[in-house]
Amino acid sequence: MTTMILKQRFPFRFGTSSYIIPADIIPNVEYLKDKVDDIELVLFESDEFSNLPSAEDIQILKQLAEEWALTYCVHLPLDVYLGHPDRAERERSVGKCLRIVELTRTLPTSGYVVHFEAGKGVDINGFNDAEQQQFPDALRDSLAMLLAGANVPAAHFCAENLNYPYELVWAIVQEFGLSVTLDVGHLEYYGFPIADYLKRYLSKAKVLHVHGTIDDKDHNSLCYMKPATLAMLMQALDASPNPQRVFTMEIFSEADFLSSCKVMEGYVAPMITTTTHGDISYSVV
Repeated sequence: MTTMILKQRFPFRFGTSSYIIPADIIPNVEYLKDKVDDIELVLFESDEFSNLPSAEDIQILKQLAEEWALTYCVHLPLDVYLGHPDRAERERSVGKCLRIVELTRTLPTSGYVVHFEAGKGVDINGFNDAEQQQFPDALRDSLAMLLAGANVPAAHFCAENLNYPYELVWAIVQEFGLSVTLDVGHLEYYGFPIADYLKRYLSKAKVLHVHGTIDDKDHNSLCYMKPATLAMLMQALDASPNPQRVFTMEIFSEADFLSSCKVMEGYVAPMITTTTHGDISYSVV
């Protein structure tokens, strides 16, 4: 499948994840460097496995960014629970985030994507009144620790919408001056009102996540996103331009990447160049 080069073709930073080809981060960045403006570094560490870049890897990522005008959107680990009721667990989670921030400090980062979770497998939608009050208090404690230790502007941290109404954490986002990761794929997957979310949160969205759903699974090609949803999003972005905003196709295979790019080709404005011949100027598409 041949695709148009979409790098630097949108009024936002066009990107995707660091897991498009079946290889480590550096080969993925090499593959994507001439195709996108931003790459989401999906980082994780556990007792069993870690994909954290070495100091040498970080230097390579920095050089590639300089050579190819790339930025990196760093997705903080999924197993951090900033809203956990136990402070020891919150401290562990904040510590894990701070290690990632420190590791990537020399990279040109477009943002740090963070999830507001209360524990492994915990469904925030099922909270009783006491838990609903405890959750934001725990987030406040974690964010105070995180911002104190990170030495990074608060707006560089982008809180993502998950399976619960974003209104539950919106006051916290505003209170701490955070940005939003608006995951439009999640909105479609969980059935939230997309137009309302765009109207309410797009102005604070530093990062967008876009992906389709098939067979009750999200993070698939944009081919499987409702065309009306993508059209609504692109119209909203056109009405609210921000060249630093990141548009991440949050997908994880080359086939999904290539087919998603074909979908996005339909939203590229013609590239017009002007040439002069004698006293006459011509616009060429």
